[in-house]
Amino acid sequence: MLKAYIVDDEPLARDELKYLLIRSEQVEILGESDCVEDAVSAITVLKPDLVFLDIELDDDNGLSLARQLESQEQTPAIVFATAYDEYALQAFDVNAVDYILKPFDEERLQKTLEKIKKMQHFRDKRVPIQSSMKHNNNGKIAVLADERIILLTLADILYFASSEGKCHIVTLDQAYKVADALVVLEKKINSAKFFRVHRSFIVNLDHVIEIEPWFNSTYNLLMKDGSKVPVSRTYVKELKQRFGF
Repeated sequence: MLKAYIVDDEPLARDELKYLLIRSEQVEILGESDCVEDAVSAITVLKPDLVFLDIELDDDNGLSLARQLESQEQTPAIVFATAYDEYALQAFDVNAVDYILKPFDEERLQKTLEKIKKMQHFRDKRVPIQSSMKHNNNGKIAVLADERIILLTLADILYFASSEGKCHIVTLDQAYKVADALVVLEKKINSAKFFRVHRSFIVNLDHVIEIEPWFNSTYNLLMKDGSKVPVSRTYVKELKQRFGF
């Protein structure tokens, strides 16, 4: 049975959601809060599987609470339960599992619970992997960073990332903000060990240690430094071919 916590400053909304969750016979409600401060303390102690979270709260914004929960060792699945549909894109930026609107629809809520149970099942069966490709310790790439030309060893690079028009190279030791666009770096690499997994990410397969199934038929790659890189649906088929799963 899923263990849930509810954060909403409207008592009637909390009562409605509790009623529907109890009717589902799939959820144990551990508690509820009407503010962020109380919610953080309770969730840290109770460790629910999922948190139903309103966006607009009297004392804060539900998105900020979601960001705080991301730093917890055991991060609960976040479901935004709100009357506002304009925050949907921001919600998925904080890895929300789902986004449901008030007034709550019982059938829609059931689909959310099924999705979370499926995700929980996959996470219990995460696939550890090790790449069989060999390092090329002599391979280097020249990049312009902070008005310096830096030679980086390809084997030390974890991944390349593009965000808001800026490109970053993350290595085993540090991260560099570079002048080249991601598509330019992709041409420079010319190595089979590097694989584009997202329009904004290229990873070094030698530094992927685990594949984590995510929602909507996508995956996250757990890197050696503990960071996670998303795999979009466009690249899932090739990823599976690469690692045979």
